[in-house]
Amino acid sequence: MTSRNWFITGTSTGFGRALTEKLLARGDRVAATVRKTAALGDLKAQYGDRLWVAVLDVTDTQGVRRVVDQAFAKMGRIDVIVNNAGYGLFGAAEEVSDEQVRHQIDTNLIGSISVIRACLPHLRAQGGGHVLQVSSEGGQMTYPGFSLYHATKWGIEGFVEATAKEVTPFRIAFTLVEPGPTGTNFGAGLVRSQPMAVYEGSPVGEVRHAMASGEFQVTGDAKKMVDAMITAADSSAPPLRLTLGSIAYASIYKGLNDRLVALEASKTITLTTDLDR
Repeated sequence: MTSRNWFITGTSTGFGRALTEKLLARGDRVAATVRKTAALGDLKAQYGDRLWVAVLDVTDTQGVRRVVDQAFAKMGRIDVIVNNAGYGLFGAAEEVSDEQVRHQIDTNLIGSISVIRACLPHLRAQGGGHVLQVSSEGGQMTYPGFSLYHATKWGIEGFVEATAKEVTPFRIAFTLVEPGPTGTNFGAGLVRSQPMAVYEGSPVGEVRHAMASGEFQVTGDAKKMVDAMITAADSSAPPLRLTLGSIAYASIYKGLNDRLVALEASKTITLTTDLDR
């Protein structure tokens, strides 16, 4: 396969770092964004001009546009955008602070939207491309204590699904990547609220204790998931959604099925609310 050019956000650790390593090793070129350039110093020393690195905070909308423009100018063409930057926020809805709410939404949702919006004119001009949006199983189901995180993931899934329909004529494809619990640094980077005693014996408290004790099940293999993402990006007919991991499959299946059952249960009243004809 001919080498390809990639733009990847959030490459310091986790999926972003693993993708960057894998792609460079197979001969591709990568424009990578980080919060600190030193994070990719070893890869830059090894791969030289095949790795372009820029500092980016995705909450800086003007900065996003500037860096995206620079990346396309440097690379000439970018075949795949990987919108990966983001983090988790844990806490009951009333436990998290106003500042935590705002930063979670600014990073995971508005930041992701900003990257896509900045890339679309370039992708149209070059005749197409592919956007891999890293979402989560949490874009289609929920865990107690992750309400704000889910708000961003459900939000970006709706945005991407609609945008994908808008840009089909321009040969721009989207894939929502939905990993389940995976052995990355997600837990280490998790921001936690100040716990309220009233939630100690609640479902939120149960999840909090499960994470603290190591009982929260993590079965996803990050390397295998990265391979699956690359395979999807290399495909001539990529899927709109790519669910990764057995936990994600089971939880999303249950979530979708439960919603279908609830929809059917309300069918009688639902169909009585149209205008009379």
